[in-house]
Amino acid sequence: MAAAEAADTQLMLGVGLIEKDTNGEVLWVWCYPSTTATLRNLLLRKCCLTDENKLLHPFVFGQYRRTWFYITTVEVPDSSVLIKVTHFSIVLTAKDFNPEKYAAFTRILCRMYLKHGSPVKMMESYIAVLTKGICQSEENGSFLSKDFDARKAYLAGSIKDIVSQFGMETVILHTALMLKKRIVVYHPKIEAVQEFTRTLPALVWHRQDWTILHPYVHLSADELEGLKTCPGYIAGFVDLEVSNRSDLYDVFVNLAEREITIAPLAKEAMTMGKLHKEIGQLIVQSAEDPEKSDSQVIQDISLKTREIFTHLEPFSEVSGDGEKLVLNFEALKQRRFPPATENFLYHLAAAEQMLKI
Repeated sequence: MAAAEAADTQLMLGVGLIEKDTNGEVLWVWCYPSTTATLRNLLLRKCCLTDENKLLHPFVFGQYRRTWFYITTVEVPDSSVLIKVTHFSIVLTAKDFNPEKYAAFTRILCRMYLKHGSPVKMMESYIAVLTKGICQSEENGSFLSKDFDARKAYLAGSIKDIVSQFGMETVILHTALMLKKRIVVYHPKIEAVQEFTRTLPALVWHRQDWTILHPYVHLSADELEGLKTCPGYIAGFVDLEVSNRSDLYDVFVNLAEREITIAPLAKEAMTMGKLHKEIGQLIVQSAEDPEKSDSQVIQDISLKTREIFTHLEPFSEVSGDGEKLVLNFEALKQRRFPPATENFLYHLAAAEQMLKI
């Protein structure tokens, strides 16, 4: 087996099963290998079976302290061998962001459980994918890990959709991401939150960093503590109460109302000027071009982003210990950029850890 394939199979961390019985009780039934009580409680909260509103979400995903979780939930048909169960959720935890990959695999595991009514077959398939990257079955479908490239997952969302909703204001999101600020996104529907938030890291494609994404967060103490350990993030919520939690965000996106708000404390770093107007116009023009695909729009934004970094280059020098590039702030001031541009470049240098300590 190729080394890359072997590495890919080591990304899964565990599999679990949650059931809702005919009495309406929701129970964590089984997992392999073991899991912590904290993670178990979190996953019970995330799976829609514990929701009061009875809405079924076929697939949700999120991240908690660098562990990704993927949950597929199904209703049990009368014909199933699972007589006392009305619904169940299959949970996968992993080290990587790849919703499509884990949605496909959890669907296969669901079909197996519906057919056999025992976790044994699921565990066999899980181990097969863990060790070989593949599980094959005539009736339940086949799964091949290497069919799901990480880059494909990064490009699965639509930047064009975001620009069609927010137009020139998309530059606020771009600036916040460039400066590694905290972005909170609210919409009452989890599917809308997930689709929107998963796309945002593509605005700073040069980093290719989806660890900043937390697409499904509850206002519970353990989750918020985990979030606060991250310097900058994109966090998705379905509870409007988050709009009152200004300690959690620098930029608040009310997706339902199509409104973007900059928190008072972030306004100075987020001051917009001529440079931002240029970036905003480029984003809008590119996204509105019917000939361009989403990946081409990402490429256009990425080229403009690189251009911004070239602005910083003349004012960067090797630090005293020769370890990294640092900003020569005096040289930047002497260049006499417009105040908003100078301010942005300074905060960008700070985000890139280029300031002299």
